[in-house]
Amino acid sequence: MLRRAYRAATAGAARRQLKALGAWLEANGHVDAAASLREGLEETLTVLTLGLPTRLQRFFATTNCIENLIGTVRHVTRNVKRWRDGTMIRRWVGLALGRAATRFRRIKGHRELDALTAALRTGAPSEAAA
Repeated sequence: MLRRAYRAATAGAARRQLKALGAWLEANGHVDAAASLREGLEETLTVLTLGLPTRLQRFFATTNCIENLIGTVRHVTRNVKRWRDGTMIRRWVGLALGRAATRFRRIKGHRELDALTAALRTGAPSEAAA
């Protein structure tokens, strides 16, 4: 149900499906899950409300790039046993971020980034997302 909601054609349709899922969760004894779903509902629909092209929408709807970055930082800093001060932390995290940057690839749909810029400038959802 969750996957279907996030694949909905519009933010309104996704919102209705997610609210129905929240009601179902609550009715079946999963009160905490329902509350969690409702708490972040609007934020999870941000990508849909921008009305981005499909490739950009898919790219920004995942946390893969963030998880990859965090994984690289953990890998680089895994042998540090004692963090001495803020300077040491900045140095190691900077090293890890530099290493992660060499592994970043091009954004899928990068040729359509003008649509993202326009959507962010207007601040209003496009008609495709309404």
